[in-house]
Amino acid sequence: MTTPAPAPAGTAPAPAGSGDLRVAVIGVGLMGADHVARLDRRTSGARVVVVNDFLAEKAEQVAAGVPGCRTVPDPFEAIRAEDVDAVVVASPGPTHGDLVLACIEAGKPVLCEKPLTTDSASALAVVRAEDAFVERTGRRLVQLGFMRRFDAEYAALKDLLDSGDLGAPLLLHCAHRNADVPPHFGSEMMINDSVVHEVDVARFLLDEEISAVTALRPTASRHAAEGASDPMMVLLETTGGRLVDVEIFVRTGVAYEVRTEVVCEDGSASIGHDAGLVRHSATAGEGVRAGRITPGFRERFGQAYDTEVQRWVDAARRGEVDGPGVWDGYAAVAVCEAGVESVRSGGRVEVRLADRAGDRSEVGAPA
Repeated sequence: MTTPAPAPAGTAPAPAGSGDLRVAVIGVGLMGADHVARLDRRTSGARVVVVNDFLAEKAEQVAAGVPGCRTVPDPFEAIRAEDVDAVVVASPGPTHGDLVLACIEAGKPVLCEKPLTTDSASALAVVRAEDAFVERTGRRLVQLGFMRRFDAEYAALKDLLDSGDLGAPLLLHCAHRNADVPPHFGSEMMINDSVVHEVDVARFLLDEEISAVTALRPTASRHAAEGASDPMMVLLETTGGRLVDVEIFVRTGVAYEVRTEVVCEDGSASIGHDAGLVRHSATAGEGVRAGRITPGFRERFGQAYDTEVQRWVDAARRGEVDGPGVWDGYAAVAVCEAGVESVRSGGRVEVRLADRAGDRSEVGAPA
């Protein structure tokens, strides 16, 4: 897999010297307000000094709950503010690209919630902009908010795969279910807002790029929104010949269920049963399954978000990035673009990725 190299340690002093990292949060809806509370109450070495939102009243409300925090009406002014060392971008997806580019131009670390941008061409432009910054400074600035990489169960599954104890991974089975979503949440949003997490999980666990996507549309639930394919099966093919199937079902009426199983040459392992990692092999003994299901994503991944933000703060103070970067964001956008095309056409769609230094080209099998 082609991924950005980590920033060299010690290439820059901590932005706030020996003090806290001073953070601006752009967008304080559900996710942004959570990040403000997280930074203010559960993260060490950082404090929120500026918030911005297109709803001024909402920004004022959030800022009022954080000592020493103020609102700045213009998000680009917030990024450029002299008392801001780093930025969290949690505004609507179509705004992300320009805001992240402004952070790169200002030389400020940024944690950007997914998506990096809403199309692969603009996402690639962000990759190129950060690459140019790296050439000048030796530092990377951008981290993408794929929080599952910081979840203890996903980390344990990744460690198990990397250990080789179960042999080579062959298949990945994923289920992503929500109790309910807003009425406007249709088939394409199911790809861009939900399956995108499985796309990053597959790349993270298998350490390969995704080369093709096929969206399969079975009989829709009676609870599906008009015109939506809910549930849907999405088949991902990797450059190494592995297959990943994703069941996405966003109106189950039950709870929030996210499960992942990897099938390997010498056994299998799964997570998402509210019982930690469950391993099945000749020597592992019996696994255990629990009966409780988490009600929502914040309950399931709350600790992962806390870990993600703490590690982002710690790395930003060192002048580093410790997590998924711009290439991961770009690759996810490109795969989801192919997924949306497959939803529309009903066929298999190949993913096209650029190399880091050249033009866009079809992803091929590794040499």
